[in-house]
Amino acid sequence: MSETETIEQTNASRATVSLRDVKHVYEDVVHALGPIDLDLKLGEFFSTIGPSGCGKTTMMDIVAGLTLPTEGTVIFEGKPVRDEVPEGVGIVFQDDASFPWLTVRDNIAFGLRRAGRTATEVKERVDYAIDFMGLQGFGESRPSELSGGMRQRVCIARTFVMEPRLILLDEPFGSLDQQTRFLMGDELLRLWRETGATVLLITHSLDEAALLSDRIGIMSSRPGNFIDIVETGWPDDRDSRMASREEFGHVTTQLWEKLREESKKAMGDESM
Repeated sequence: MSETETIEQTNASRATVSLRDVKHVYEDVVHALGPIDLDLKLGEFFSTIGPSGCGKTTMMDIVAGLTLPTEGTVIFEGKPVRDEVPEGVGIVFQDDASFPWLTVRDNIAFGLRRAGRTATEVKERVDYAIDFMGLQGFGESRPSELSGGMRQRVCIARTFVMEPRLILLDEPFGSLDQQTRFLMGDELLRLWRETGATVLLITHSLDEAALLSDRIGIMSSRPGNFIDIVETGWPDDRDSRMASREEFGHVTTQLWEKLREESKKAMGDESM
């Protein structure tokens, strides 16, 4: 074994998630993704940005075990990811995934009850989540009685009460206005710090990626692969006040400079 291969294996063993030579082709025609290599470090907040159609969501679905790669391997905590969501992985999708027939309390408790947790544990965790997510007074409300931001808080709370070690977020705030996105980002960062989970966020927002992340992976136009990974250098106790700092503008400018040409290529592909 070469020295390079030894170093790569050592790095992978320290990572909570490792992707190696991952590639995906839809219906043997559309080469959507890769090949890509990526290691997510234990407890880090990693965001992925890239042009529309570059395979960001496909990559997340492969990490989640919802889609099998055409080629390559995905390892989570030392075990291969196959065709099911591994234990310890939580997912929050872009679309509102709250159950309209259940109350806020029952929505949050859904996974805990399916996992056979005791009534006492369910109540304790749900009470804590409602308080932590600022949903006090809405425990018996239905999703239809809540704003879009509050419904997404319910979905995030339902994921976090399961105490996942890896959290996958696919544009969770995509339908919200900028101010609400910043505030939701603050809540997400608080949860990340509290749980110590590793987070993979897919987003189109450069501001969101810059604010939330330890590292940001920039993907090329289709077939998507990582053209650069930017480290922000932010402290763990960051929040939306970072957006007013000069360094924040430097990071977003750096991201756009690297993403601009890839976005133009993607637009050219769509016009063909």
